[in-house]
Amino acid sequence: MRLFGAIYDRCLVWARHHHAPRYLVALSAAESVFFPVPPDVMLAPMSLARPRAWWRLALMCTLASVVGGLLGYALGHFALEAIWPWMQTMGWDGPFRRVQDMFVRYGFWFVFLAAFTPIPYKVFTIASGATGVGLIAFVLGSFIGRGARFFLVAGLIAWGGERLERVLRRYVELLGWAVAAIVIVGLVWLELRG
Repeated sequence: MRLFGAIYDRCLVWARHHHAPRYLVALSAAESVFFPVPPDVMLAPMSLARPRAWWRLALMCTLASVVGGLLGYALGHFALEAIWPWMQTMGWDGPFRRVQDMFVRYGFWFVFLAAFTPIPYKVFTIASGATGVGLIAFVLGSFIGRGARFFLVAGLIAWGGERLERVLRRYVELLGWAVAAIVIVGLVWLELRG
């Protein structure tokens, strides 16, 4: 099933539109909460089309992603409060508190790694709010991780040109399904360990 390639193609169309910077900001914010495709798929062709503006595009992408991450954080925080009585009834409050302690202890590093790697960032934005990661650690981890990732992608594409973009296009479907498989395997592994 060709899913990620079709979404990638749609993002390429958006990248050529005269409102592309607005679309990039919207995609970056949405991806931090619910959208399945990372903003890199728009950032890369936009950086290719406007190589001198790559750093501006990366900064826009970073700031919008952090703002979207704050929305995910708030969602996690308030959703947890709404379902907490049910979690206690189910006996999940003890295991959740153990995970929460670990998340609070290493929150910055969890957020940084999720922000930089292809791990779905939205999972960590919502989990950060739900587990009580400090807001300053969350914002710093998000800004540094997302910034490093987006500046690296935009800079490499602006430097590498069409040759590098063709490689990204060729493997987008494989990369998309590989990330989805890693997430599913990770969730099953965590479920079996618990």
